[in-house]
Amino acid sequence: MPSNAPIGVFDSGVGGLTVAREIMRQIPNETIVYFGDTARVPYGSKSKETVITYSRQIVKFLQTKEIKAVVIACNTASAFALETISKEIDIPIIGVVKPGAKIAAQTTKNGNIGIIGTEGTINSGIYNEFLSKTNPNVKVFGKACPLFVPLVEEGLLEDPITYEMAGRYLDELLHYDIDTLVLGCTHYPLIRHTIQKVVGDKITLVNPAYETAKSLKDVLMTNKIESTRERPEHRFFVSDGAEKFKAFANTILPCEVLETKDINIEQY
Repeated sequence: MPSNAPIGVFDSGVGGLTVAREIMRQIPNETIVYFGDTARVPYGSKSKETVITYSRQIVKFLQTKEIKAVVIACNTASAFALETISKEIDIPIIGVVKPGAKIAAQTTKNGNIGIIGTEGTINSGIYNEFLSKTNPNVKVFGKACPLFVPLVEEGLLEDPITYEMAGRYLDELLHYDIDTLVLGCTHYPLIRHTIQKVVGDKITLVNPAYETAKSLKDVLMTNKIESTRERPEHRFFVSDGAEKFKAFANTILPCEVLETKDINIEQY
């Protein structure tokens, strides 16, 4: 695979832009082909079988763009589909769960770690599994926050409604004396400030998007497929609402998104 080939990044919607942003910042020579499944968001309330089907379709589409690696920038898809898809393709593929769990285990001081995510991610228990492997002594407390995704998708990042919902969701975790909180959905870093206000400064927030970009860099180095491009040309695709996505992306990314294309993902 040519080293200057792009990296495929996908998510259920706009949340994966937090991962794309970190990749652009940490490994700026890499070109990204991003797909947001905006027609079928959210993934968190869907079955494992459905998420695997969606993920398989998206990876097939990304492979038409001659990508050299795949980043599943979605916690639910990482939990449900990563293992299956990794057996079906012959290029490197990473998710966002393992890097986030690893840094959370290293960060906690008292061993009490909170995880917030979609229903699918929390119910899968995948963070508990990785954290227990990394440090058997930690205690993990999960909380599904299903309304965060639609609030972010609507751009209500610092809205009073978002703040109120954060208070309702996070109150339970605060009773467990957690000192570390994993933002277990790639949408959640976009409301990081709101979440931090609710939990207070004594609790460290872990952003798996940042750690995933670091892991990707290591994978590219290990496989000797680092890009030498000076001016990568990123491309963006969605399954619905291209103009709305483009407008939102331009408030998040360090580059200008000039075009976003709608595609029929069901054909893949």
